[in-house]
Amino acid sequence: MDLLLNTLVDKGLRRELPTREEALAVLATSDDELLDVVAAAGKVRRQWFGRRVKLNYLVNLKSGLCPEDCSYCSQRLGSKAEILKYTWLKPDEASKAAAAGVAGGAKRVCLVASGRGPTDRDVDRVSQTIEAIKEQNEGVEVCACLGLLSDGQAGRLRSAGADAYNHNLNTSEGTYGGITTTHTYADRVETVQQAQAAGLSACSGLIAGMGESDTDLADVVFALRELDPDSVPVNFLIPFEGTPLAKEWNLTPQRCLRILAMVRFVCPDVEVRLAGGREVHLRSMQPLALHLVNSIFLGDYLTSEGQAGQADLDMIADAGFEVEGAGTTTLPQHRATAGGGCGSHDGGCAPCGDGDTAASTGESSPTEVPAARTDLVAVRRRGAGTDLAPNA
Repeated sequence: MDLLLNTLVDKGLRRELPTREEALAVLATSDDELLDVVAAAGKVRRQWFGRRVKLNYLVNLKSGLCPEDCSYCSQRLGSKAEILKYTWLKPDEASKAAAAGVAGGAKRVCLVASGRGPTDRDVDRVSQTIEAIKEQNEGVEVCACLGLLSDGQAGRLRSAGADAYNHNLNTSEGTYGGITTTHTYADRVETVQQAQAAGLSACSGLIAGMGESDTDLADVVFALRELDPDSVPVNFLIPFEGTPLAKEWNLTPQRCLRILAMVRFVCPDVEVRLAGGREVHLRSMQPLALHLVNSIFLGDYLTSEGQAGQADLDMIADAGFEVEGAGTTTLPQHRATAGGGCGSHDGGCAPCGDGDTAASTGESSPTEVPAARTDLVAVRRRGAGTDLAPNA
């Protein structure tokens, strides 16, 4: 184990890609080895990002009623999840919601809308929202997440002041068809590439906990490394009642930490963001995850509630980390000067085994399935689209 971790640290400090076998071995480590894994990945994290934690804030511009059938999503076609449903927020409403996150310490605002992809009119609407947010919040980064893009739309968003575009791969190419049928894995890759070609900082990540294997996790993370986004959000499935994956409770806190460590080793100098589901699956182990990631969402998510914004800030301080300031470039200099990354654009910038068998085959040994914690899944009832104050 010491040899494996030393090798992974050395490679991470040199930005060298680990082998698939090494990545799978991280996922197969035992609970007794977990703190050693976190400590090793923490060395790589500190090399490129110090002890800084970037805060991001979600604004759900349009909630629910999506025509796509993504099995993990509470906003999907046919979802019976009792989430908030509303049409587009006006630019001033979205700007007001964004301001709450910025006041809470968020450096980036993520504007998200349900749907297959934006119409040209939608792009105009979001462009007005971006301009309003930037006018009222100096130096804030804005990331758009609007689904599949058509030709020219990424450039229009860039011209309006967007700094980044999020479109997650979510899972491996081999298993993608079992999760979604209304679009393809290739569609997602193409949208990320369109964003990159337009000069936007690409943000693309994954969702863990959908019943995937270790091999699937390695496949999607290595695909992300090849795609080379500037930020990689790691989501942990929130099994909403009323969705096809409501019974998928496959994650433990230890499993989540192993996944985050593996992502850090494969993507050492990238902004790794701890995203949706951290409160549900990491629970009291969240502070340990800060040794692996350098970015989190503040407050609530799209359709679910997160822990209190002040609790996030307290957790960061208590763990010995500091909130990244607005004047700090997030990415290491070699990435920022290459034309990607937050702060590089003018105007600123979304289950545990052990043993040799798992390491060699790519599959973890079977373990007891965790008990469902449906009490931890809270539907968002405040903030954007409501009359209640947001959580920031």
